[in-house]
Amino acid sequence: MREIKDYSLLPHNTFGMDVKASVFVEYESVAELKTILSNKDYLESSWLHIGGGSNLLFTADYEGAVLHSAIHGYEVVSENDRTVEVRVGAGEIWDDFVAFAVQHGWYGAENLSLIPGEVGASAVQNIGAYGAEAKDLIVSVETVEVATGRERVFSNAECHYAYRESIFKKELKGKYIVTYVTYRLGKHPLFNLEYGNVRGELEKRGCGVTLENVRNTVIAIREAKLPDPKVQGNAGSFFMNPVVPRLQFETLQREYPEMPHYDMGEDKVKIPAAWMIDCCGWKGKQVGNAGVHSKQALVLVNCGGATGREIVDLSRQIQESVFLKFGITISPEVNFI
Repeated sequence: MREIKDYSLLPHNTFGMDVKASVFVEYESVAELKTILSNKDYLESSWLHIGGGSNLLFTADYEGAVLHSAIHGYEVVSENDRTVEVRVGAGEIWDDFVAFAVQHGWYGAENLSLIPGEVGASAVQNIGAYGAEAKDLIVSVETVEVATGRERVFSNAECHYAYRESIFKKELKGKYIVTYVTYRLGKHPLFNLEYGNVRGELEKRGCGVTLENVRNTVIAIREAKLPDPKVQGNAGSFFMNPVVPRLQFETLQREYPEMPHYDMGEDKVKIPAAWMIDCCGWKGKQVGNAGVHSKQALVLVNCGGATGREIVDLSRQIQESVFLKFGITISPEVNFI
């Protein structure tokens, strides 16, 4: 365990906000986490648990304790001729886990390649991309209850997963800290290539449909569309894609016949927020030191020296224009701190 006072959070937020935490505490085991939770000095005022900081926007210095997991490791806990279950430490880098799965010939995580952040966040945020979501892989989530220090294992069903949602973001927000996540992966080929342009890009490259080729293709697509946070601060997709009633979509489609969409079943339709933001003329636009990426309208960027407040203000202007044009409220995927 390590503790650092007046700690710069620059390495722990991909927006590149140079803010400080009153104290930063990193733990390497469940036992160390329990020790931290039993210390009232850390938790008596405000506290925050962070991963890679790829889903956070700091608007000021954090006056409190920031906790970070350094729990690592991969362990095969169950296996048969069809599937394998892997228990992963919450402090592992998510994309390292995807690479690990692909290297072992295990199917299911490849479409989630290059998503920033750590394993613990995958279970909280229900990360997703190209038609796949973490919830499709998660078997169970091991946690420690903040108030009592007791360990609790949540089954997939108990996590109440939905699009970019979980019980850890709603009813139990701030009440449990994820320590390990167990994923179930397949041993036989099963690909999801219909979302986005994954299949088209594979065909363009003239390569066969293999785990490694799908992973490399997803990485190439993401790198072509999304800025590298090390070069230009961003948090990836800033807004969630809204899911609307089919009747509302059909009304909009009459006015905008080219509107892209994805059927969600149960009379619901998902509309890409990026398309609506682009239609409102925001792609590539800069306001002060904050801007919208020139290749992907869903990504807000720190153009150099932006404050968290500037990013928030820009996001609210975008929300207002989308609502005025389409009557749809788009919600941030990023958490404002």
